[in-house]
This record gives sequence, C-alpha cells and structure tokens, in this order.
Amino acid sequence: MLTVWATIIKELLELRRDRAGLLVLLVMPMALVLIVSLVQDNVMQATGQAPIRVLFVDQDRSFLGERIGKQLKAGGGFDLVTRLRGNPVDAEGAKRAVVKGDFQFTIIIPAGTGAAFEEMVRKRAQGAVVAKGKEPAPAAAPLPGAAAAGVTVYFDPAVQGSFRTAVSNALQRVVLGIEFQEQARVLAETLPSEVSKAMSGTMNPFMAVGFAPEVSFRIETAPMLKLTEEVAFNSRLLQRPTAAQQNVPAWALFGMFFIVVPLSGSLVRERQTGAMTRLMTMPVSALSLLAGKLCAYLLVCLAQFTLMLAAGCFVLPLLGTSGLVLDHRLLTLAPIALAAALAAAGYGIMIGTLARSYEQGSMFGAVSVVIAAAVGGIMIPVYVMPRYMQQVSGVSPLAWGLNAFQEVLVRGGDIGSAAREISLLLLFFIVTITTSWLALRRNRTGA
Repeated sequence: MLTVWATIIKELLELRRDRAGLLVLLVMPMALVLIVSLVQDNVMQATGQAPIRVLFVDQDRSFLGERIGKQLKAGGGFDLVTRLRGNPVDAEGAKRAVVKGDFQFTIIIPAGTGAAFEEMVRKRAQGAVVAKGKEPAPAAAPLPGAAAAGVTVYFDPAVQGSFRTAVSNALQRVVLGIEFQEQARVLAETLPSEVSKAMSGTMNPFMAVGFAPEVSFRIETAPMLKLTEEVAFNSRLLQRPTAAQQNVPAWALFGMFFIVVPLSGSLVRERQTGAMTRLMTMPVSALSLLAGKLCAYLLVCLAQFTLMLAAGCFVLPLLGTSGLVLDHRLLTLAPIALAAALAAAGYGIMIGTLARSYEQGSMFGAVSVVIAAAVGGIMIPVYVMPRYMQQVSGVSPLAWGLNAFQEVLVRGGDIGSAAREISLLLLFFIVTITTSWLALRRNRTGA
C-alpha cells in the first residue's frame, strides 16, 4: 500500500512540474465542450426556431410582397435583408451575393405578381357559385406573362438539402396562408352578388316567390402562387453539386491538420532524447532542419489528400452514393491543397517547437484542431451557427481551406475566386514557421 501511495505522489509531483501540460489537460477539453456547444446551439435554425438571414427583393411593390415580408418576420424564422452596404438590393445583386456565398438564400418577388394574384383570386371567386344545370366556369388561370405570379428562391449550392427544404416549407406555409386569407376575403365580398346572379339567371318571373334554384359551391384549393427553387449557379457550374463535393474536401482538411499530433510529438521526442541537441550542435542551420521536417510531412499531407479524393471519386459510387465530381478541376484544386498542407505542417511544427512535453503537444494540438474544425464549418455548416460564431469562424484556417474548396467544387469558381483564402493559408504558414524558426534559434543561442 505504501508503494501505491508513493507512486501516486510521484505522478502528482510530475504533473505539478509540467504545469502547462496540466493546464492543457484540464482546460482544453472544457474549451472544446464550450465551443462545440456554442456551434451546435443554432442548429435549430433548420427547424425555423431561430432567424435565418435571407436577402429579400420585392420588385412587385404591392400588398403581396409587403404581406409576405411581414409574415416571414412575424414568424420569427427569417431575418430579411433588403439593403447591401447601405443600398437597396436588386435581383442581380442578390443572386451575385448568393453565388459568392455571402448569403445562403434570396427571395425574389417579380414585378406583376400582385396584380396576377389578385386577378386569379377574383376569377376563383366568380367561379365559386354554380347554379344547377349550368356548366362550371373554367379554372382560374394566370394572366399573360404568368411567370410573374410566383415567388422564386435562389439558394447557395453549398446549402445542405434538409436546411433548404426547411426554408422552402416555411415560405410555402406563408404563401398558402396569404392565399387562403385573400380567397376568404374576396369570397365574403362577392358571394352575395354571385349567388344573386346565379339565381336571377335561372328563375322564372312567374314562379312562386319562395322558390329558388339549387346552387352549389366549388372552391379550388390548388396553389395560385408558384414557389420556384433555383440554384444560384455560377455560369461555369452546370450541375447541382453532390454531398461528396462538400464532405470530401472538408474531412480531407481535417485529416491534413490532424498531422499536428505526430509532427509535434516527433519534435518533442527529439528534444527529450537529446537528438535535437545533437543536431543543433552540428553545422546546420535551424531553417534547414525545419525545411527537412516540413517537406517530409508536406508529402504526407498531400498523399493523404490524394487518397481522400480517390476515395470520393471511386469508392463512394461503389457504396451506392453519389461520388466526388471533379470535372477537370484537379489542377485548380492543387494550389489550394498545397496551401492547406503548408498551413497544417507549419502549425504542427510550431506546436512541436513550443510544447514542453509530449502530452502537452499532443493534447493541445489535437483539441485545437478539433475546435478549429468545429468553428470552421467542418462538422456543422457555418451558416447554421449563431451570428457571433459565424464571425469567429473567420479566424479558423480550416474555414479558409473549406471556403476555397467550396468556391471551386461547389460554386464553380476558379483559382481567382479562392485567392483570398489561399493567401490567408499561406500567411498562416509564414507566421507559424517563422515562430518555429525563432524558437529554435533561441534554444540554440541558449544552449
């Protein structure tokens, strides 16, 4: 028993000496719980329980657009944006914003929709009363140019199907509610006159006063306003993206950044075994040591990414699901993959040079990558996060890489449209590798 107590005390003393490692063990899991909980908090957006930011373009300027906007806001499911950078948004500007990924949805009410809708309601009211022996009036049809009698929703191709369906269903409920209200109002106003007209057309003036012909009522329930869903395709994007085009690059990025665990562990073990000290006493620069380490793990990252692409292209179709469709975009993906691999390897080297123990490096590296993945949209799409978490996601290197891949694979962009994200990944690599180089130089000077 004394031996057990002595062992416990020894281990506690070792943990106390490695205070940074102990802090990582205690604080990082707590941070992970908090971050992931905050990220997932707004997933209920998809069920309409939190407002969704949607561009709203009312080209009709009639009562219909106003009522649709009011009811969407009143339901609490939508935060309608009608101005961009202080200016009223038009249809083309709204589509461009969705194509760029700045917004996930835009609702457009074309000019003439209100007039076409009113005419269809009036025709339905006129045909609602049918006297016995008379042919019912033909079903209400939209006016010429009836494309105006509808609402169009453009959505970002990166938006997942369930979320898109939830938005469309919510809008459909609002539109149907307005239709029923208008039909009820117009019927209440016109029903007496329509009944009188039907009766006067069939009654004989010599009949008894109490006699009235039989009349029937025909109420049409088919929707009058057509709700159309359109993908805000880039002009180069000719087909709807598959789930693999969103998931494969996302988890490939996660795997590439998880190289921080073996890479940082390798550097820490080299210091603990004295191998790094021996290397630093040799006539070789710290930059050369970092370059060798970087190139080796860079090859591992690129091989990892290549295998993920191969699995998405060839294995997923064999399992009965849609595969990854590259469409000759492999050369466009190469610079993004290289920038992401450099950022991942640079981060792993920085953690390895700064960590004081293997436990500290592996724990901090693994948990920080998981947090960056959660914040960056790898696990949960950024657009279903709370607003403040969407802003925080902009500092995650995994978010930069994922946005770059989506620009090419999902939105049909080119290398120019992903230039900003590639630049951020390269800047992150420069900062991390410079930090590592300065830390190694300080250790050599101190030695």
